[in-house]
Amino acid sequence: MEEGFGLWANPSSPHAEGRKAKAALEDARARVKAALGWPGEVIFTSGASEALAIALQRAKADRRIVSAVEHDAVFRAAPDAAVLPVLAGEVDPAALDAALAQPGRAVVAVQQVNPETGTLVWPSDAGTLRSRVHAAGALLLADCSQSAGKLPLPDADMVVVSAHKLGGPVGVGALLVRDFAMLEPVGGHERGYRAGTENLPTILGFAAALEAGRLGGWTTSEAQRQSFAAALADRRVMPGAVQCGHILALTHPALSAQALLIRLDAMGFAVSAGSACSSGTLKKSRVLEAFGVDDETAARTIRVSLGWSTTAEELDRFAEAWAELSNA
Repeated sequence: MEEGFGLWANPSSPHAEGRKAKAALEDARARVKAALGWPGEVIFTSGASEALAIALQRAKADRRIVSAVEHDAVFRAAPDAAVLPVLAGEVDPAALDAALAQPGRAVVAVQQVNPETGTLVWPSDAGTLRSRVHAAGALLLADCSQSAGKLPLPDADMVVVSAHKLGGPVGVGALLVRDFAMLEPVGGHERGYRAGTENLPTILGFAAALEAGRLGGWTTSEAQRQSFAAALADRRVMPGAVQCGHILALTHPALSAQALLIRLDAMGFAVSAGSACSSGTLKKSRVLEAFGVDDETAARTIRVSLGWSTTAEELDRFAEAWAELSNA
């Protein structure tokens, strides 16, 4: 990022300083593609929300289909979308087939990992999902904000990535596209698919974070994270669903989510109720309701996230704090 702050020129400018910034931008683009193993194109954005808006609003499609547990940014970008229910944490295949059977080309948005529960919404038989969508002539969009850099990317036509979810800076993300022909350009930067000059320092930080994660990995081991999740298994909200290893939704036997946030904050733990983008609203979680969690349980549920820098000692301290609160 320090290097990027020294490259002050607009990458679209034709003069020498602009060409220098452009070279750094394209180098970062190649590094992001290599780190994620993405064979297509990369459009840098201000974050996942903008990437989702570009994909849903500019895809060459007549209608939108989304899962019921998608991020609020999806529903803001596609307020008229057909909504698919989830069964046991995954998209209902029968509902998907029925929606795809409607006239007009569709773009289907399904997140890989749910940000509130850690549930893998992308079906375990991912190939079937893609084949169903493509058989109907539709496009498949995967929101991988919570999974990129942690899990292999799913086989989709478009993928959304957020830098700060994998140790990079806030305010930058990307829309990965198999082929630019899937989108309608509007002019501007990023080959005409985004307005606004590229934020070069954060883009370089994005690429560096991806590479650092690939080379160095997390502070905790997979075994330590699994042990932590197992120790809290009796309080998992969706024990039957397939879960990732870095987000847990826990419910307390008595304390409300807001009380838990306050008590745990005083103990030195930053947790949330719902996704970080909507937890400040203090309203009932639309996502937990869609997953079939009853109102009483949802009101006592918090989200616990593990990051690349989380230590084994912190996991142990949280487990002890949770036990203390549960026994109080």
